[in-house]
Amino acid sequence: MAELSLDEARGRWVLFAAVLGSALAQIDATVVNIALPHVGTDLGADFAGLQWTVNGYTLTLASLILLGGALGDRFGRRRVFVVGTIWFAVASLLCGLAPNIGTLVAARMLQGIGGALLTPGSLALMQASFRPDHRARAIGAWSGLGGAAAAIGPFLGGVLVQVSWRLVFLVNLPLAAVVVVVALRHVPESFDRDMDPRLDVAGAVVGALGLAGTTYALIGLGGGGAKTAATVAGLIGLVGLVAFVVVERRSSHPMLPLDLFADRQFTATNLVTFAVYAALGVVFLLLVLDLQIVAGFTPLAAGLALLPVTVAMLLLSSRAGALAQRIGPRLPMTVGPLLCAVALVMLRGIGPGSSYAVDVLPAAVVLGLGLSATVAPLTATVLAAAPTRHAGIASGVNNAVARAAALLAVAALPAVVGISGDDYRNAAVFSQGFRAAMLISAGLLAAGGLLAAATIRSRPAVPGTFGPSAATPPA
Repeated sequence: MAELSLDEARGRWVLFAAVLGSALAQIDATVVNIALPHVGTDLGADFAGLQWTVNGYTLTLASLILLGGALGDRFGRRRVFVVGTIWFAVASLLCGLAPNIGTLVAARMLQGIGGALLTPGSLALMQASFRPDHRARAIGAWSGLGGAAAAIGPFLGGVLVQVSWRLVFLVNLPLAAVVVVVALRHVPESFDRDMDPRLDVAGAVVGALGLAGTTYALIGLGGGGAKTAATVAGLIGLVGLVAFVVVERRSSHPMLPLDLFADRQFTATNLVTFAVYAALGVVFLLLVLDLQIVAGFTPLAAGLALLPVTVAMLLLSSRAGALAQRIGPRLPMTVGPLLCAVALVMLRGIGPGSSYAVDVLPAAVVLGLGLSATVAPLTATVLAAAPTRHAGIASGVNNAVARAAALLAVAALPAVVGISGDDYRNAAVFSQGFRAAMLISAGLLAAGGLLAAATIRSRPAVPGTFGPSAATPPA
């Protein structure tokens, strides 16, 4: 029963466990990017191998995150959260010991499974544990601290890569141990006792097949594999995605209840999420590479370049969540992505010999302001769209949308802008592709902001109220 508050010690412990647990998955989605040039050199990988190092993780995370949320609702949110954290730690160890790129990609896919179990659980734990009048504060703090943790990834990666790229994976082990201890000692267990005991395994399988086939096709057709195999994979992926919708529509116990999308706010916010996170997925992959390959920054300097994003999210995300609760999410969700779009246009000026103070810092500050305005309102809006008993599913849907958007964008956009093969070793070619990618990504962010302006209700979301008339959206 939801009864905790942020003013008591146990409530703060729950927030700590949720933030640190989700941070494991979020940091790993960005920390690896800073190490990619070193991974490629050490393991002899081409750019497709680097794409798969990123996308192998995102693929299983996006494919199974809905199932992870449902498992938590069914078998216990704390239990599944702890299992996911332990799984993630073991897979991280395998990544750190990988002798070649194929093994690394396979271990990253295993890591994504752990992320799919712990990511929706972290937010669902808070939704189920805190009193309704404290949820907005808790979610705002979770969004700010978790978003800052993700932004800290490149900085942390820069420090660790100075010693070895393998440390970016091995560092997860002690952090995971802390999460498990705190969760078992302080986090209350919660269930959806009315949930259907059957699990939608068929939906999970065809959904994963659809995303895997589509991802393989996009990377392969872009120069990262055999064209015939890529075409076949694309067809399989398309069939899988269509089959997923059919299975979910016909299932009596769907992993993704399609009636959630009957609420226009839920649907609109997830569309905004797709546009925003598609752009961000490309930015966080290519920016840290461009800073090293083109501008000549060290890994540590490239990571420090994004420190203003971290600071802005730490200071402002919770305030943005509180503001959205007072005035409604429409304005923050409109202004935030538009600010991010401006930042990406500014980043196009990075080139050989670029100055951090002139060419990077202003854009990083604007990007931090934009993300701070976007993340917390987006999260609060999605959770307000579903009943508490579907907290894991609602969180999983929005997370799946975000991850799938990044997955597909990272697979497709490099090829669109002409980056493939060993181009990441050629500064001139990579720079040209990077600038084009930033322009396209800015367009996606602008589209997300304009979509929010046109579709998101202006009145404040009321956590814990649901239905067609309730303000809704993401996690």
